[in-house]
Amino acid sequence: MKAFSTLNGLVAPLDRANVDTDAIIPKQFLKSIKRSGFGPNAFDEWRYLDHGEPGMDNSKRQLNPEFVLNQARYQGASILLTRENFGCGSSREHAPWALEDYGFRAIIAPSYADIFFNNCFKNGLLPIVLSDAVVDAMFKAVEANSGYQLTINLAEQIVSTPDGQSYPFDVDAVRKHNLLNGLDDIGLTLQHVEAIKAFEVKHQSAQPWLFN
Repeated sequence: MKAFSTLNGLVAPLDRANVDTDAIIPKQFLKSIKRSGFGPNAFDEWRYLDHGEPGMDNSKRQLNPEFVLNQARYQGASILLTRENFGCGSSREHAPWALEDYGFRAIIAPSYADIFFNNCFKNGLLPIVLSDAVVDAMFKAVEANSGYQLTINLAEQIVSTPDGQSYPFDVDAVRKHNLLNGLDDIGLTLQHVEAIKAFEVKHQSAQPWLFN
């Protein structure tokens, strides 16, 4: 998992509440359990004019010009600005996989569905909760300023705007440590690899019949 420290990134506005995980990555793309390759199908039903299926050449599909993420000014965005209850619906971990593979490193919203919120931290995404009023102000700033960027400092837990405003956000200390150090659940386990090997040797010596 990629470590997260400070991000200075372009903001893309998705002005919709209650965006569910089936909208983020539709169910037909859940056949793979790899963490990569889902970016081209993030928001598939909104992003393209045809129905998407696994294995399609997305470069040949017609983009929906009305969908905000298809606009030229938001290409290369790494921060997604959206509305309340983002990530509701099913618990599929493919949703943060798709967002991260698309290029997002952080999301800003007033609230999230709990399981999606937890899955983000496990996959290198930083979901930030800011008030409705602050999110409203950010939507207006993004609309008024092409190329609008925010700076997110995870160590200081601050979101900074180009005009010098700073907004603190809360994050659990353990999740913060894991993101700063690029540690997912597997990475955390591998920190104890020598102790695990020592246990296996001791266990095999004590109960060798289990290993025959």
